[in-house]
Amino acid sequence: MTFDALVIGGGPAGAAASLRLAKAGWQVGVIEREEFPRRKVCGEFLSATNWGLFGKLEISEAVTAFAGPEISRVALYGREASPVTAPLPALRETHVGYGRALTRDVLDTLLLEAAAGCGASIFQPMLCTDVQRRNGLWTCSVAEPNEQRELTLESRVVIAANGSWTPAKAPIPQKAAAARPSDLFGFKAHFTGADLPADLMPLLAFPGGYGGMVTCQDGLVSLSCCIRRDTLGSLRERKLTSAGEEVLDYIFRHVPMVRKVLSGADRQGKWLSAGPIRPGIRQPYSEGLFSVGNAAGEAHPVVAEGISMALQSGWLAAESLLAARQESPLRSTAEVESAGRQYARLWRRSFATRIRASTAIAAWAMRPRFLQLSQPLIHRWPRLLTTGARWAGKSQVVTFGEHA
Repeated sequence: MTFDALVIGGGPAGAAASLRLAKAGWQVGVIEREEFPRRKVCGEFLSATNWGLFGKLEISEAVTAFAGPEISRVALYGREASPVTAPLPALRETHVGYGRALTRDVLDTLLLEAAAGCGASIFQPMLCTDVQRRNGLWTCSVAEPNEQRELTLESRVVIAANGSWTPAKAPIPQKAAAARPSDLFGFKAHFTGADLPADLMPLLAFPGGYGGMVTCQDGLVSLSCCIRRDTLGSLRERKLTSAGEEVLDYIFRHVPMVRKVLSGADRQGKWLSAGPIRPGIRQPYSEGLFSVGNAAGEAHPVVAEGISMALQSGWLAAESLLAARQESPLRSTAEVESAGRQYARLWRRSFATRIRASTAIAAWAMRPRFLQLSQPLIHRWPRLLTTGARWAGKSQVVTFGEHA
């Protein structure tokens, strides 16, 4: 089976790329190992900067219909009982001034179904077991989880959207790294009945970790956090019902406002966990392989830009491919290389500063001494939080090409 492009991973990054290419008439194959809908460890916030992209993909009405309320304020929840709040930077360029939150089970399904509706072939649930490139052509072996069915797919272009902690054999194997005390692990849970203002997204700052809360659709509050390996190890000695409950108890002890917000709330479903999370800049393009989403680079989740970067990088990869040859899909290695070089430049221009800013903000949030020193300044000038949100990319619109 031959395609113009193969996309490995059907999450926001892969779905955005495949949807854009399919709308342009490309034959696209998408390989996704899990069945949808599925829950994932994720902050679930969508910045307002995405709505221009949603409009070009013709899904803005659907996303808006499902998503929660506009989030117009940010807060700092730390050890002090009185939180600091400030406005989020508004996006004046579009009719959508502020971002919203949408659970991943709904968002991922919506995006992938839109790609299928435009003609993309979805291989799900199927695993990518091997990828080889010879003479400028990729050959990809895929199989069902039970190995009852195997297929061979070919394409000149491969877009890797398999994330940063997905144990994939191909096209970019995840190398095993030695465990470090500073490794971060992510946790997430949903709650109903939480006493969180619908327009507020608080940053939770506690020793050895950070987190956030946001209201998604139907009043569902998402709490997500990251915690260092060494801090998590010390909590396991308490032997509560689960690691997620131990982390929540730890947050309660260090962030009083979270206990207040969740005092009358009920958790919906199980705690999810993933990791280790190792933010940083990777390689957006190499020898015919376009990496998007976390496979290309990952910001600290403290800035709640993960989904935005995934969507926008998938779009940038697709636009770069379309720009290399507008009349038809790419036919030569030289065209692929040209598109790859352009994508790498656009990716670094759009996301490198955001990732560096997230590293600085995470280092500040996880260290009690830094927080203690900065508290008087933040209380006096709350809009420092607004400035931080702007540095994190909350008002940074990624420029996209207009290739039909």
